[in-house]
Amino acid sequence: MKHSNPEFILIVDDNPDNLSVLSTTLKGAGYAVRIAVDGEDALLQCDRAMPMLILLDVMMPGID
Repeated sequence: MKHSNPEFILIVDDNPDNLSVLSTTLKGAGYAVRIAVDGEDALLQCDRAMPMLILLDVMMPGID
């Protein structure tokens, strides 16, 4: 199933390995993906455009 922009999935994680696996898998399935490495960046990205789904690590430095 192909998904077009502006629909995207936001992945929020401070672990580069998790980000890589998730983004590669989702992009391979045809999803548009954006990445945030902390809570502050995730909030800024959501201010710009609301994702259709957010996958996040709930235990992160700074804002969880």
